[in-house]
Amino acid sequence: MSAHDIELMARGGTLALLALWSWLLWRDSRQQLAARCAIAMNIGIVCYLIVTTAWETETSPVGLIFSLGAGATPALFWLFAKTWFSDQTRLRHRDLVLVALWTANVLVMQLSFKAAPEFVAYPAIVFRLGMFGFGAAGLWHAWRGREGDLIESRRRLRFWMIVTVGLYVLAIGVAEPAVYRGGAPHAILSLIAGSIVFATLGLCGAMFVARRDDLFGPEPGRPDDRPDPAQAVDDPLVARLLSHMERERPHRDEGLTIAALAARLGEQEYRLRRTINRALGHRNFAQFLNSWRLDEVRQALADPAQREVPILTIALDAGFGSLGPFNRAFREAEGMTPSEYRAAALADSGIG
Repeated sequence: MSAHDIELMARGGTLALLALWSWLLWRDSRQQLAARCAIAMNIGIVCYLIVTTAWETETSPVGLIFSLGAGATPALFWLFAKTWFSDQTRLRHRDLVLVALWTANVLVMQLSFKAAPEFVAYPAIVFRLGMFGFGAAGLWHAWRGREGDLIESRRRLRFWMIVTVGLYVLAIGVAEPAVYRGGAPHAILSLIAGSIVFATLGLCGAMFVARRDDLFGPEPGRPDDRPDPAQAVDDPLVARLLSHMERERPHRDEGLTIAALAARLGEQEYRLRRTINRALGHRNFAQFLNSWRLDEVRQALADPAQREVPILTIALDAGFGSLGPFNRAFREAEGMTPSEYRAAALADSGIG
């Protein structure tokens, strides 16, 4: 059996694993945004594995579609990392615009190879720079969000999954120019493509073992099974935590970490993580802090004595770092803008 045959078998095994994982994600978690982004990323990886074989389809419409899917993979990886680590429930318009612009650049690059080879260098430079940018951004989301995850079963898995895929994106970004323009051995790309099967096997195995609800959350519309804090207060740690939050208002510290909060309580960090997740029902630390910040904002917006206080001042005092994240969090929680909430609350109190 030749090395080429072994490589094709490795690619085939990877395609099968990615197809199985994507089908399970669609079957069990398709209502979750991060799961749908994972499926899109998997499709991009599949396209890359097909395009980088000896199968020459670049000049055909089918080949162009596969090339677009492969080229979109770095952007889809970034989108997946961003939504997964922030537990987003909807895509932001600017993120969609960025992915669309990236895909358009890939299309221009592909069409330029034959039609205008003298022009292809420009979109190709953008493409290489974008690969490094999206890869680094995905790794940054993993690094920034690694400590805030309160679900132990997914905490390490998703960090190492994003790191693995991100490093592959960066490695391909370095290897392809070295092979096609620098004369490096083509075996480098074959090694990268072949090793993807082992990474995919390990990641898929871990994903299959983990609970889907832990990885992506329960499906929207399911009965709310979040624990009742009033019942959980019988737990001494919960009682101490809630008392500390009410009395000291540590959520006002924009840079508060779970390690710092655990130190203030004189408690072990892993126990605090487990308590906030299992007893209070929060999936990440930022979600927990924002719940307190939003409660404070609601009270201030409904207070007639603070009707002249700017909303930005209220948001910053409550611990939000800037107006953008505050507005997104408030609209997601209340379904209206802070200004609309203030007007409705003051109207209900008889003040117009």
